[in-house]
Amino acid sequence: MSADELQELQEHAEHAHGDPSLAPVSLTMAVLAVLVAVVALLGHRAHTEEVVLQAKASDQWSYYQAKNIRQHEDELFVAANNGVAEATRQKYLQEAERYSHEKEEIQTEARSLEREVGKERRRADRYDLAEVFLEIGLVITSITLLSGRRMFWHLGIVFSVIGMVLAVTAAVVH
Repeated sequence: MSADELQELQEHAEHAHGDPSLAPVSLTMAVLAVLVAVVALLGHRAHTEEVVLQAKASDQWSYYQAKNIRQHEDELFVAANNGVAEATRQKYLQEAERYSHEKEEIQTEARSLEREVGKERRRADRYDLAEVFLEIGLVITSITLLSGRRMFWHLGIVFSVIGMVLAVTAAVVH
């Protein structure tokens, strides 16, 4: 929440101070401001986790590619050097097989990390959407202080509830 938005909230609260019937609206706005800040923070953390997981997945795929290259080099050596001592040939053949098995494990881990990236992306997107609804709810609620019409307060609460439902469901995204 920006400094301008906080200043605006303070002005609305001062306006409501003159009319005690608007105190619940001011309290609602204060609560919504806190909720917006919390959901924004959760969204930023989810995006950060998404980036970290994406980097780990990329590293894992690079590791996979390195093993793949080593396996192919060893297989090429075995195929091209039939005249080399059988012990050396067997060594390179075993190395190629070992790389093949290691690649499978690395690939499985990389795919697992990619699934985690997708999960974090969905979670972050859900937090972002929740933040939007909470911001809309806050703005609409503030219109109550300007207009004196409770309809805006109720409408703001509806948008805010939608935002909170989205934020809560973000925690359980699969």
